[in-house]
Amino acid sequence: MSDIAYTLERPAAPYDVERIRADFPILSRTVHERTGKKPQPGKPLVYLDSGASAQKPRHVIDTMTRFLEEDYSNIHRGVHFLSQRATDRFEAARDSVAAFLNAPSRDGIVFTRSATEAINLVAHSYARTFLEPGDEIIVSVMEHHANIVPWQLAQTARGLAIKVVPVDDRGVLDLDAYAKLFGPRTKMVAITHCSNVLGTVTPAKEIVRIAHQHGVPVLLDGSQAVVHGTVDVKDIGADFYVFTGHKLYGPTGIGVLCAKPELLKTMPPYQGGGDMIQSVSFSGTTFKEAPARFEAGTPPITEAIGLAAAIDYVEGIGRDAIAAHEHDLLTYATARLQEIEGLRIVGTAPGKAAIISFVVDGVHPHDLGTVVDQYGVAVRVGQHCAEPLMDRMGVGSTARASFALYNTRAEADALVDAVKAVKEFFGA
Repeated sequence: MSDIAYTLERPAAPYDVERIRADFPILSRTVHERTGKKPQPGKPLVYLDSGASAQKPRHVIDTMTRFLEEDYSNIHRGVHFLSQRATDRFEAARDSVAAFLNAPSRDGIVFTRSATEAINLVAHSYARTFLEPGDEIIVSVMEHHANIVPWQLAQTARGLAIKVVPVDDRGVLDLDAYAKLFGPRTKMVAITHCSNVLGTVTPAKEIVRIAHQHGVPVLLDGSQAVVHGTVDVKDIGADFYVFTGHKLYGPTGIGVLCAKPELLKTMPPYQGGGDMIQSVSFSGTTFKEAPARFEAGTPPITEAIGLAAAIDYVEGIGRDAIAAHEHDLLTYATARLQEIEGLRIVGTAPGKAAIISFVVDGVHPHDLGTVVDQYGVAVRVGQHCAEPLMDRMGVGSTARASFALYNTRAEADALVDAVKAVKEFFGA
């Protein structure tokens, strides 16, 4: 069972995707225009790469612009009007994130510069502090490199061992195998809540329950999960939950670590610098309480305010309505792609998010991506920062179409038509 709350039935009010699309300026553009002796009109942009980074609504763009034009200042240090205004808005963004996740406390919300930095923070501050040589960390084979490499660095630094949860051929996490990995030296679990390649939604609440039976804390990477449904961190019980802003229609340069405050109190700072200190002298330094202890230096102020605007935008549409729309697109696009001879979808877990990775016989994914781009269709190709998962699924790379709240069935049709053109072009 998924621990992302999905509503698969259509809401009572119709989902006005054209109105939503009008909120995203970039979606009205064309690509590959040609000028000169033989001018050629551009192709309408079909953006199916939101899993890598989502486009930004006018509300986010305008909110960040107005802040920079009207209220910008550094925060926490100033007594003047602008500094207090900026501080209030930055801290209000923390409240927005806490409410969005139903976090136990705003004091557990740490702003980082990415989900990657949030994971590194935990790997450095918690794992390297509290794990001893020979202790074990459990991850899954479907992790993004951002949830593998930080633990490998901790492994090298502390002499730790990493154990890996397998998935079946559909991409479903093997929960029985996961439960059997626990032993007396298991001290940390770090698993994705939603695969960026397969769309698999992991049973997060059960993952946490099993780990807690053994007294082991859990970090969940929610970078994809928060986009496709409602996440309730308090209900799931995760000790650490991370996500990034730019996949949630917010800006780049902002990530979130949501942690249980009692754990943050035990953790040393990840970085040192201004604004995270209580006092400094050459005889020693004392640090502020969390979350300030983990926000050294000038934080991503404008980006945090942009993330809060993105959350406001998503909540304004309604996460249930978005989930239903995306599920409809996933079902429709899957059926249409399966009409294409020689196309194989990689990742068919039940209850998956609106992400479709696929390969086409006789066509390299990079070639496919290059050709469909000429038709205006933007997909991601490659290993998607998940090389171990590629090996497990028996593919060198895939093409990936990731659907978002602004995509349409017509765009799914455009993808299918472009892939058919690729097959014809390569004689596949």
